[in-house]
Amino acid sequence: MKINFVKLIIAIALCLLIAYGFYSFHESVNKNLLSLGSFVFLAATLVMSIGVSFELPKTTTNIRVVSGIFFIVALVSNVAFSFINFSTPVYVIINGILFLVFILIIFTINRAMQ
Repeated sequence: MKINFVKLIIAIALCLLIAYGFYSFHESVNKNLLSLGSFVFLAATLVMSIGVSFELPKTTTNIRVVSGIFFIVALVSNVAFSFINFSTPVYVIINGILFLVFILIIFTINRAMQ
């Protein structure tokens, strides 16, 4: 696994801006949870998508595709939560399941010898 620090910093900065947007536009008690959760999920997916490359090109391509798909899913999920009044357990459960499925798929792809 090789980290490209410039792309990594850009990915994190972009996710910080998106999370700040969710913080500013959501008017609820859970605005801190929404911004922190969106930052963690979006940063994990975007960093794996553009900030990291792996030893084998097929592995890198597969991980980037899966990360891109989960970035879009995470963005849609957090946009949906920003428009509704939600409870903390619902947000944690839904985004937690999505995040753990993402980690499981990435781990499985990385472990496969392609």
